[in-house]
Amino acid sequence: MQSLLEEESMRHFAENEIIKGTVIMVDRDAAYVDVGYKQEIPVPNKELAYPAPDNASDAVSVGDEINVYIVYIGGENGMVLSKRRADEMAAWNDARKLYEDKASVEIKITKLIKGGLLVAFSGLRGFLPASQIELHFIRDLASYVGQQMQTRIIEIDSKKQRLIFSHRILLEEERAEKQIELLASLQEGEVRKGRIKRVVDYGAFVDLGGIDGLVHISDLSWDHVKHPSDIVNAGDEVEVLVKSFDPETKRISLSIKDTVSDPWFAKVEKYTVGSYVVGKVVKLTDFGAFMQLEEGIDGLIRMRELSEKHIVKADEVVKIGDEVKVKIIHIDKENKKIALSITRVKQDTDAAEFDQYQEQQAENAQSSTVADAVEKE
Repeated sequence: MQSLLEEESMRHFAENEIIKGTVIMVDRDAAYVDVGYKQEIPVPNKELAYPAPDNASDAVSVGDEINVYIVYIGGENGMVLSKRRADEMAAWNDARKLYEDKASVEIKITKLIKGGLLVAFSGLRGFLPASQIELHFIRDLASYVGQQMQTRIIEIDSKKQRLIFSHRILLEEERAEKQIELLASLQEGEVRKGRIKRVVDYGAFVDLGGIDGLVHISDLSWDHVKHPSDIVNAGDEVEVLVKSFDPETKRISLSIKDTVSDPWFAKVEKYTVGSYVVGKVVKLTDFGAFMQLEEGIDGLIRMRELSEKHIVKADEVVKIGDEVKVKIIHIDKENKKIALSITRVKQDTDAAEFDQYQEQQAENAQSSTVADAVEKE
C-alpha cells in the first residue's frame, strides 16, 4: 500500500520539467521547498542562484513561491531540484528577447579570466571580452571585478551556454550621437575647450566632447616646436580654434596658437629699419643665413648682404652660432619677414670713417689757413 501511494504521488512529476514550489524553511546551506511531494525537498545553495550565495537566506525567504527544475527523481530526498536551473531557462528566454531588442542590461563582473571577464546576469554566466570593455585598451582588468556595468548582449546560444556582452558598443553609440550633435553645432573660426587625448610626432589630438580634432605641430605654438610633447601632454585641458572641418569624413583641423595673439608683432615693435642689432646665426641656406634677433624673432641675411665679394655658400662668411652685428634694412609685418645686412654695416662704418676723415681734413685745412694769416700779420 505504501509503495502504491508513493507511486501515485510521483505520477505528477517528471525529470527536466519546471514546477512551482513554496519555501517553507531556510538555513545557512539550503532552502526547503514544498512542491506537493510527500516531503519538503532541500535545495542547496549552489542550486539556488548563480553565483552561489554564502547563505541561503540571501537568495530566498520563507513563503516565497519559486520555480524549480526537476533534475532527477529518486535518491535520498525523493528528487533533486534546482532553482538555479529553472531561473536559467527563464533567463535564457529573457536574454534572447533582450538580445533581439538590442536592449541595455546590467551585469555584475565576478572574475578575471584569460581574454576578459566572467560576469553574472539574471542567474546566467556570461563573458565580457577585454576588447568589449572600453573604447581604449585596458591593461589592468582586475579593477573591474565586483563592479556593476551597463552592457548589451552581442552573442547568445543557450545550447552552447554561450552569452557574450559588450560595454564598448554602448560607448560607441553614445560617441556617435555626440559626434552628430557636435558636427551640427561646429563653426569655423570659433574657439572651443577640449582635452588632449593623444600626442603624436606630427601634432596632438584633442577630444572636443565626442569627436577628436587634430592640432598640427605647426599650430601648437607661435614659437618653433621640436616635438608636440614640449607644449602639451595627454589629459591637458586646452582652448582651440576650429580652422576647418569636414562633416562627411569627420576630420577637424584645430589650432592652439591662434587662440592668442602672435607675440611676434609685439616683439618686432622695438626694431626699426636702419638700426643695428647683434644676433646669432641659427641656420644656413642656399640663399643666405637666418639670424635670431631674440626668441621668436628671426631675420634673413641674403647672400648679397653677407659679403661684398661674390660668394657661393653662406658658410664662407658665417657659421651657425656666430654672433654678428647687422643692419635692419626692411621689416615686412604682413608676411612676418625681416631683412638684415652685414655688408651695409661695413659700408656704413666705412662711410662714417670717410666722413670723419673729411671733417678732420677740413678742420686741419682751416687751422692751416688761420696759422698762415697770423704769420703774415
